[in-house]
Amino acid sequence: MAESSRTCPHCGSRLKKWTVPVEATWEEEFFYVCFNDDCSFYKEGWQWMEEQYAQKASYRYMVNPTTGSSSSIPVWSDTATREMIVEEDDSEEGESKEGDAEQTGEGDDK
Repeated sequence: MAESSRTCPHCGSRLKKWTVPVEATWEEEFFYVCFNDDCSFYKEGWQWMEEQYAQKASYRYMVNPTTGSSSSIPVWSDTATREMIVEEDDSEEGESKEGDAEQTGEGDDK
C-alpha cells in the first residue's frame, strides 16, 4: 500500500492500524483509520449524523489496505474503538520518555 494512502486527506494525520471487529462483515483483519479528534471529517460528522439521522454519532476516515478504497467507520464517542488500535505512531512523547529514562539513569551511579 502506498505511503500516501496512510495519510488522512482531510487533516494530514497518519492513519493508525485498526483491528476490524470479529463480528463485522468485512473480511479484512485490519484497516487504517484516522483517530485525529481535530480532523474536519470527524468533527463535521457529528452535525451531519444529527441532521440526517437524528443520531449522536460521527465517523472516522478509513482505508482498506486490501483494496486501497476509502470509506468511514462509525463512532459514538471520542474514545470509541480506540482500544482496537494495534499500532501507535512514533510520538514526541514517546521519545521524551526515552530521553527522561536516559537522564535519570545517568545520576544513579554513586
